Amino acid sequence: MSQAVERAPATPTPTTNFRTIALIIASAMFMEQLDATVLTTALPTMAREFGVTAPSMSVALTSYLLSLAVFIPASGKVADRFGARTVFRSAIVVFTLGSILCAQAHSLGMLVGARIFQGLGGAMMMPVGRLVLLRSVERRDMVSAMSWLLVPALIGPIIGPPVGGFIVTYLDWRWIFYINVPIGILGFVLVTLFIANTPGVRGERFDFPGLILSGTALGCLFFGFEMSSHDGERALTLGLLTIGTVFAAGYVAYARRVPAPILDLSLMRIPSFGLSVWGGSLTRVTQGAQPFLLPLMLQIGFGLTAAQSGTIVFATAIGSMAMKALAPRVLRRYGFRQSLIVNGIVASLGYAVCAAFRPGWPLPLMFAVLMCCGFFMSFQFTAYNTVAYDEIPHERMSAATSFYTTFQQLMLSVGICVAALVLQGSMEVRGHTTVQLADFSTAFLIVTGISLLATFWNLRFSPDAGTEISGHRMINPRSKPDA
Repeated sequence: MSQAVERAPATPTPTTNFRTIALIIASAMFMEQLDATVLTTALPTMAREFGVTAPSMSVALTSYLLSLAVFIPASGKVADRFGARTVFRSAIVVFTLGSILCAQAHSLGMLVGARIFQGLGGAMMMPVGRLVLLRSVERRDMVSAMSWLLVPALIGPIIGPPVGGFIVTYLDWRWIFYINVPIGILGFVLVTLFIANTPGVRGERFDFPGLILSGTALGCLFFGFEMSSHDGERALTLGLLTIGTVFAAGYVAYARRVPAPILDLSLMRIPSFGLSVWGGSLTRVTQGAQPFLLPLMLQIGFGLTAAQSGTIVFATAIGSMAMKALAPRVLRRYGFRQSLIVNGIVASLGYAVCAAFRPGWPLPLMFAVLMCCGFFMSFQFTAYNTVAYDEIPHERMSAATSFYTTFQQLMLSVGICVAALVLQGSMEVRGHTTVQLADFSTAFLIVTGISLLATFWNLRFSPDAGTEISGHRMINPRSKPDA
């Protein structure tokens, strides 16, 4: 890996602080994460204006997911061809223009088309933004930079619903999309001023057959998981998941025969990357379920208003921000393997405590529990997202970021679907037609169990994994890998 770093085409200029780079990229990702969740609270209002039923507005969400599924795998190849900064900056422009088109939509069809266009920008923004960070920040600063980068990814889904509720209540729903415009303009300017362009490896032909196979597979799986939470859609869900699985199997067979597939499955044979994908995917199921379950439980089960529940849920964002200063010190002291094992268990059990929440609990106590959840889960993703690239050669970095982001987005969606399915199944087993607190408790415990399974993969990390990044070897010079 050290040789790969030496071959990097560019390093940050002396005047560019790694926090500046991380926060610029984080601002763009915050815009995207906020947009993805703030829209949900406006759907009933938009349905009335468009003259359609509220359930039919779900296509405004799924069309964006489809665009992500199709184009995220292509992001690495595009960044290699045109340069990471160029693509990242262009993605901000496309996302901002897509936001303006969404705000100008006067029918559901126009909104869906604008969301697909907006998703093209979002698909490039997530993985290419991470690639820009990896190519612009020195290895000794990587943990700190990644912890800054992950804060908006965790805050966006949490503050999205209350922000959306405020806009719909006091402004027009179109401002949900217009708020992206100043953020996008500022991001474009800052990327131009502070981030150097670092083109990757060129000369490989673009994998169009792989794009079709992977796009169809991921698109059907995204839609299938999303439709699984809708009543009366079991036949459609089964059909989509079946088609997605068939195309996924076809892509696996295809990718083994071509030299440069659009999603390089051979990356999974790299220990730190493969273990981070498996462990991180299981943990993201819980992280994806949490922003879905908590607001519903607090509003339906506790009878709180949207504003009150948003205030409580915001505690996880505070915990996430508190983590960023401590992550480098903890990883330097204990290393990635030990930190992932212990913190992964603690982070998962924190969400298990949420299963015990009841209206009689003091609000400050629930706030404190959620702060701890946000702290430990944010640390876990900082560790996963950093150690994943420890052994990736520079020439494969763009392929790794698109691969990793594809699974990240897929598993967050799976988390929402798992939570919805468990709620529905619990209601059927208990024989009631409205969701109750016991159903939420069951859902929290099941998603907690899923993230605890990541412990088996965390145990397989080498004790020396990521030592050059964390500095752990300097404190424990005699540490050796397991025999």
